Amino acid sequence: MLLTSIALSQFRNFTTAHHVIGPHLTIIVGNNAQGKTSLLEGIYVAVYGTGFRESKELELICFPSTESMIESYFSHDGMKEIFQVAITRASESTVTKTYYVGKAKKTSRFYRDHQTHAVLFAPEQIQIITGSPGRRRRYLDTVISASDPEYKRSLRMYETALRSRNKLLEAFEDERTLDEQIGYWDMQVVAHSAVITAGRTRFVQYLNNHQEKATKPFSISYHSDPCTRDRLREVSALERRFRRTVIGPQKDDFQIFLHESSKGRKKEVHLYGSRSEQRMAIFWLKLNELSYLEELSGIRPILLLDDIFSELDDTNRHLVTNVIKEYQTIATTTEEEIQDIAATSVEMIRL
Repeated sequence: MLLTSIALSQFRNFTTAHHVIGPHLTIIVGNNAQGKTSLLEGIYVAVYGTGFRESKELELICFPSTESMIESYFSHDGMKEIFQVAITRASESTVTKTYYVGKAKKTSRFYRDHQTHAVLFAPEQIQIITGSPGRRRRYLDTVISASDPEYKRSLRMYETALRSRNKLLEAFEDERTLDEQIGYWDMQVVAHSAVITAGRTRFVQYLNNHQEKATKPFSISYHSDPCTRDRLREVSALERRFRRTVIGPQKDDFQIFLHESSKGRKKEVHLYGSRSEQRMAIFWLKLNELSYLEELSGIRPILLLDDIFSELDDTNRHLVTNVIKEYQTIATTTEEEIQDIAATSVEMIRL
């Protein structure tokens, strides 16, 4: 599937916008605060129905409007398709979303099943390495959920069950009453955590089977904290003392290692990698994310690059330009230098 154009209405800082997207490389050029990243995020919302910036979804709607519409136009096997996502203010802090395919209202599941994939590469994603374990878990969840509806459902159900279970642990006064009430939520967290752990394990195995996607080989070490009936029994007293669930996928983490072939050893990129090596590790993740989603869906994802060229050295730039030749790419920049780097046809959007 190729994205041919995107139309935004009352989205972020756009009251209205319509832009043609080229089949190969589209460059979004503009000064800071002109809406380059917002346009890129609009494309991401068109694909996944959610933004990629860590802000409230309400902020996707251009203030003071109460509704935003994102329309994306695709070509596939000679056919043209239109996808629409309507985001409506439901309260002071929440939104509702309505999905359309061919201008017919559909469920979010139907919408996603008929959409393509997109992979975002942005400088701030280095925080996957340098940030908190929660950020690394969110990365795993985002990639896996994009291609596995069962995983996404179990993740949502697990989070609901975990909140309910923690409320019981926080408020209980009688051990016998707690035992009677917590059993149902024990079954829920055990069942859904098994799906989450299995999904994360499969993706990590895929990464480790493709260690040499970048110019240097990397691997990933996944530290899972499985939630089983036996383990829940083992930590029962501890949970009652701390009044919260102390095991489960919400405790998972991973580290990325760079293999130094000349020295015959590997080093943890988070602790000992240079800034350049950390950026290369993220690029390694993104290259694998592209091929992972492509293998599962049979469709090449759209590659979204948010002002990354200023962050890359010549070697990494060369790698990125090689990838651009293989995927439909939309890139933001404050310069027009990408046009000189990429040996492919270019569509230019100036903001």
